[in-house]
Amino acid sequence: MKIRLETIRECLEGSVPGHLATCDVDGTPNITALSQAQYVDGRHLALSYQFFNKTRRNILANPTARLQLTSPLTAAQYRMTLRYLRTETEGPLFETMKAKLAGIASHEGMSGVFRLLGSDVFEVLDIESVPGHPLPPPAQPSRMTALRASAARLAAAQDLESLLGGILDCMETDFDIAHTMVLMADTAGRKLYTLATRGYDRSGIGSEIPMGEGVIGVCARMGTPIRIGHATSEYGYGRALRRSAEEEGMGDRLDTRIPLPGLAEPASQLAVPIQARGRLLGVLYVESPQDSRFTSDDEDALMVVAAQFGMVVQDLETGQELPEEPVPEPGEPLPGCVPGGPLVVRHYAEDDSIFLDGDYLIKGVAGSIFWTLVRDHVTQQRTTFNNRELRLDPRIKLPGLSDNLEARLVLLGRRLVEREACVRMEKTGRGRFRLRVDRALHLEDVPQS
Repeated sequence: MKIRLETIRECLEGSVPGHLATCDVDGTPNITALSQAQYVDGRHLALSYQFFNKTRRNILANPTARLQLTSPLTAAQYRMTLRYLRTETEGPLFETMKAKLAGIASHEGMSGVFRLLGSDVFEVLDIESVPGHPLPPPAQPSRMTALRASAARLAAAQDLESLLGGILDCMETDFDIAHTMVLMADTAGRKLYTLATRGYDRSGIGSEIPMGEGVIGVCARMGTPIRIGHATSEYGYGRALRRSAEEEGMGDRLDTRIPLPGLAEPASQLAVPIQARGRLLGVLYVESPQDSRFTSDDEDALMVVAAQFGMVVQDLETGQELPEEPVPEPGEPLPGCVPGGPLVVRHYAEDDSIFLDGDYLIKGVAGSIFWTLVRDHVTQQRTTFNNRELRLDPRIKLPGLSDNLEARLVLLGRRLVEREACVRMEKTGRGRFRLRVDRALHLEDVPQS
């Protein structure tokens, strides 16, 4: 083909509807407007199958079709010759198109009508330019420049804390994206927990999203990027959080759900999986109040950033511990720590949730880690710990060696700072930290009922 499909991907965004021409077995033509086209690779694209209509019958009877698309940037038109191959009704391609169609339907007021039944995959046999007078392409920011700067930031990270700061800087400074979240997956594969955010009124550190729910959860479950250019309630946070609350069944216990940060009505959303050697580590999520803010180039670029982030995370997991560094002895009280009687630390064995003086702190693996630390501090007067011993400690009940212990420690440390607790974790080297306790601790263990 003289024109490569990847060079005209903006035509597939749906800003300008395409038109699909098909013929029945007798050669009678039919032309219909197209809701959505999806880039698959350099030789294939997918079209949305929503109705069993004349177009659908024609494709099944005669697999050859012609598709005309218009660039929203230059008004240039292209005509493609296609050959129908198959229809997918599940999997990453289907879920990607389903999410994007939900945004289109909501934008057009057609949520009750536009429902994806399948993704029709076509081979692109030829692409030709339709004669005309297109506009010059607008200037676009260089994604390669942003990727180069991002690569340098991530490569310089010495630990997970600096790596998280680096990727947030990448989004804000290099890609001009104001709202970002980094979520990590638990090894059980049921939820993702928020580890770092930027651009929101509240951090939401420790908030959770069920796997498979919303843009973030679908991205994690399918291991594929999900990009939506228009606001849609179907992929908002509310439904995911309601389902999570229903599954918790906390009874008469105080609420342990941390509110998820996020825009009230994001017009554009993009979630990309963070993976390393075939293992899902988490999700990088960005959003904007602007319609169609993120392009296919943004999607490709953020996939590269997420892949490098994942590899650095895995390298840090297997990296050697650094020698312990001297840490100054406690001087001034910790910020926010109010002197007084013993700090009551209550632990619920049912889900390892932790409460400090009645206020919720954390639960799950991070809660189990904290309970182990404070018990050793109270019974053995210990203050120094290292990741290696915690990874092997049976009391913590890590799901497996593949679980990212350092991510749990970062989550716990950030929650302690955010809650202005009188207990903090101070890093003394890679894989080493000191537990600083500025009030006496009174431990209460609530056994599983």
